[in-house]
Amino acid sequence: MAAPLLALQSIRLVLGSTQLLDSADLAVAPGDKIALVGRNGSGKSTLLKIAAGLVEPDGGERFLQPGATVRYLPQEPDLSGFDTTLAYVEDGLEGADNPYRAQYLLEQLGLRGDENPKALSGGEARRAALARVLAPEPDILLLDEPTNHLDLPVIEWLETELKSLRSALVLISHDRRFLADLTRATIWIDRGETRRIDHGFAGFEAWRDDFLEQEEKEQHKLARKIVAEEHWVRYGVTARRKRNVRRMDLLSNLRQQVREYRGPQGNVKMTVAEGKSSGAMVVEAEAISKTYDGRKIVDAFSTRIMRGARLGIVGPNGAGKTTLIRMLTGALEPDSGTVRLGTRLELAVLDQKRASLDPDMTLKDVLTGGGSDTLTINGESKHVIGYMKEFLFTPEQARTAVGKLSGGERNRVTLARALSLPSNVLVLDEPTNDLDLETLDLLQEMVADYQGTVIVVSHDRDFLDKVATSIIVAEGDGTWNEYAGGYSDMVAQRGEGVVARRVEKPKGEPKSRQKPVSPSVQPKRKLSFKEKHALDTLPKTMDGLRAKMAKLQERLDDPSFYNRDPKAFEQATADFVEAQDELMRCEDQWLELEMLREELEG
Repeated sequence: MAAPLLALQSIRLVLGSTQLLDSADLAVAPGDKIALVGRNGSGKSTLLKIAAGLVEPDGGERFLQPGATVRYLPQEPDLSGFDTTLAYVEDGLEGADNPYRAQYLLEQLGLRGDENPKALSGGEARRAALARVLAPEPDILLLDEPTNHLDLPVIEWLETELKSLRSALVLISHDRRFLADLTRATIWIDRGETRRIDHGFAGFEAWRDDFLEQEEKEQHKLARKIVAEEHWVRYGVTARRKRNVRRMDLLSNLRQQVREYRGPQGNVKMTVAEGKSSGAMVVEAEAISKTYDGRKIVDAFSTRIMRGARLGIVGPNGAGKTTLIRMLTGALEPDSGTVRLGTRLELAVLDQKRASLDPDMTLKDVLTGGGSDTLTINGESKHVIGYMKEFLFTPEQARTAVGKLSGGERNRVTLARALSLPSNVLVLDEPTNDLDLETLDLLQEMVADYQGTVIVVSHDRDFLDKVATSIIVAEGDGTWNEYAGGYSDMVAQRGEGVVARRVEKPKGEPKSRQKPVSPSVQPKRKLSFKEKHALDTLPKTMDGLRAKMAKLQERLDDPSFYNRDPKAFEQATADFVEAQDELMRCEDQWLELEMLREELEG
């Protein structure tokens, strides 16, 4: 492995009475693409801030290669002190950096550059912050939830942009598809410690589950050993006093191990309160339309939603997804057309802006409606403290004002409240924002097991693939079409994913601010013989590499492989990484040639 550009060793950090990080390590070599994963509250963001030099740990060392450049994307960027988004991005450039990348990246991210930072939404501020950290093309990029509040076109563009950069990358994200496509190593923060595997996120979860299963077996063995030692102490031969002392010391040490063992962090337990069954037909919309300020948001859209459907709605930000949901659920009248709602409908709504949360109300009052310590779920009375624990809240937080909770905690509160209300139709507007991966798993299981109808707006491709039975997508100019299956099925049928809305450039924009011509774009010409040959042969080469990786992965998945032959295991791991890197290089080369071919052929 190459010498690290950035290294954290034996990092320790205590917050209050909690040991957040204990002997945590992080090493970032040139070109690394690392997923940093762990439960909410495990210390991921804190470790990233330590890596960025923004937080001083209580112990351990931080090393940064002299001359190496680092850029850090926080979850909540601060744009105060700047008149425009362009000024904010340009402020992050240094002398040798390309000055044109600031405007170019802003346009790619759906901004013009003349926006007032004070008037930006959370998603727009994140786009500007992304442009700021990407523009210098640093040696190391530290990104904390870069896809939060971004729409699908921007997420897919960002994925392509990060693949093309030579920068090393450390990435925190709840977007499984994003992590799997980008990373080649994974660092797991678990109970204050870090564990690294040299596989991307795609192989992490199976490895983590095996690790926890093995750990559980070891604890079971330890418990049985303690029982055996206790039996010996009570009934064993007592003539040899020194031997007895050794056995007592052993028993004491075993008990100490049990006391010090910290199991995996608690899991969210989602229970949804289901109402009586609705009628077979839930919503029937006929040629509904809506126009705002002369722009068509929905134009003559028709659909029928039957009981038990799992409907996903996708489109770029500003396309009108929330408007469409409100019309389909009867909360907003269409300008023309009709919406007919089915019988016995009971809606539970998780709104995108969490507007239903009063920041001054306590957590207990939000969940119970106020004036009570209990709530009723599926006909059973449950104490609010017990229900809070199911969503990873401590009893001490019962009287905490909602406005003082973190973004992830507020999302869990909204989920807990929505799921506690009797319903047969769940409306989820961006439910995955600020959730960790394990909570997302449970949300997916809950949606899959829900007996009613689900309408969900999401930019999470993996989530949509797992829960949706059909996808409604914004085609532009108010046109919406429905496709059977999940997000990947929609892309296959449509031929492309969600397309970004056009961004108008500021009036009078000087030529120096125009989007630069990409150096990879070639003038009109014919493909050379070498390029044609590569275009024809690369697919077969990529298939061979995928087959090789599949065989190596099968060997590496064997839990006894390492114990049988550690050297062969290390060699197989190195071969897998080499094949993976070669595959990515071939894919990039093929894609570049294919784009060139399409351009030359008109």
